[in-house]
Amino acid sequence: MNKNMREQLQLFEVDNPCINVCEVNNRGYCIGCMRSRDERFYWHQLSGSDKSKVLKLCQQRRRRQARDKARTNGDDDTPEPQTLELF
Repeated sequence: MNKNMREQLQLFEVDNPCINVCEVNNRGYCIGCMRSRDERFYWHQLSGSDKSKVLKLCQQRRRRQARDKARTNGDDDTPEPQTLELF
């Protein structure tokens, strides 16, 4: 599928995910929308399909952030490894 066909499949404009909480975390992502500096800066120049890709990346970053936070708070759902007693 070429780029023009992908563009035509994008029927609706992809909304800007900005929620007006424009602060950057230690990894360089906005804590409000989880976009990088370049993703925020060039948002209006991106095609609809590229915007959709950015939104998927933001979802992945938010999930990763929540998972990492849960691990540091001890809320990790990963079961503790069981040790077998030999004696």
